[in-house]
Amino acid sequence: MRGFQFSKFKAQEGKSPFDKLLDIFMELLTHTSGDVDEAVDWLRELDDEYHLTSEDYTIDDFLEELKRKGYLNQDDLKQGGLAMSAKSEQVIRQRSLDQIFGKLKKSQPGNHRTTKVGKGDERTSDLRKFEFGDRVDQIAFTESIRNAQKNHGFEEFRLDEGDLEIVETEHKSTTTTVLMIDISHSMILYGEDRITPAKKVAMALSELISKKYPKDRLEIVVFGNDAWKISVKDLPYLQVGPYHTNTAAGLELAMDILRRSKNSNKQIFMITDGKPSCLKMPDGSYYRNSMGLDPKIVVKTLNLASAARKAKIPITTFMIARDPYLQKFVEDFTDANQGKAFYTSLKGLGDYIFEDYETNRKRKSW
Repeated sequence: MRGFQFSKFKAQEGKSPFDKLLDIFMELLTHTSGDVDEAVDWLRELDDEYHLTSEDYTIDDFLEELKRKGYLNQDDLKQGGLAMSAKSEQVIRQRSLDQIFGKLKKSQPGNHRTTKVGKGDERTSDLRKFEFGDRVDQIAFTESIRNAQKNHGFEEFRLDEGDLEIVETEHKSTTTTVLMIDISHSMILYGEDRITPAKKVAMALSELISKKYPKDRLEIVVFGNDAWKISVKDLPYLQVGPYHTNTAAGLELAMDILRRSKNSNKQIFMITDGKPSCLKMPDGSYYRNSMGLDPKIVVKTLNLASAARKAKIPITTFMIARDPYLQKFVEDFTDANQGKAFYTSLKGLGDYIFEDYETNRKRKSW
């Protein structure tokens, strides 16, 4: 199974046979980049080894139920083949959200906040004295009544203007985020699957923004020899290619997208595991060098990082690598942009991205 390993299947109590298999099948679809036939083959292998089904409910019964419930459609390009439906794509994004950001379910609702307090629309825990023009719904009545009791006593209880305390509010802001994903060949080198966690994070982030921050905008850019935009619905199908790493092309496209955005808050997240190794020349040819850090490629990439800084576009780099010379490059890149960098494991990638997404959103909007 192309180097993937599966631990012994543990029965999920309380779930129907369909729901138990659905969880496994959606995970397999993510690993196979939406290839239903390959995912079914893997599911049958897992069934042979771990006995996921019974005589009463077989893999074929499961597939028929998937089609009946709208998870799979007939693939017009494959005679007799199956393809994911829009419903499956949404389920995979939601699963990614639950896997990556599941801990957020207990956090407070609302949009991102700025660091400046004032007459906004997001309540904080800070209090201040009443000022002319404050709204009635901002009054902290418990604290104000306590002040009145302290200032005037119980016998002559009254509530004066000087007793009133106001709950501070913060302005909500909107952000345009470009998420850059490295799809060069190194993302699957040496039997380590780095692209699946990366696209899970992208799907989770897209689902998070659509549900929790609907006014925000997320654009997704992939980069190999070249760079291009993809839509959210393309994420489950994302695959690496026989590409080098043209980080400069990804940055140029990301910055072009952000220049055209009307949001005042802009940021770039970049997930990569390797050094920049490719540039596209003015005549359309490619300059490539996979050996070490090529000065010509590095200088171009660092210059773009500096240009992003001047345009007030912070770049947060999530480097899935530990090589010392790569870390040195990332340090130089981060210094040029005055951005941030995380050297992260694949397991912790989602936590880091969410933490920085929240942090970078706390900007002044006025």
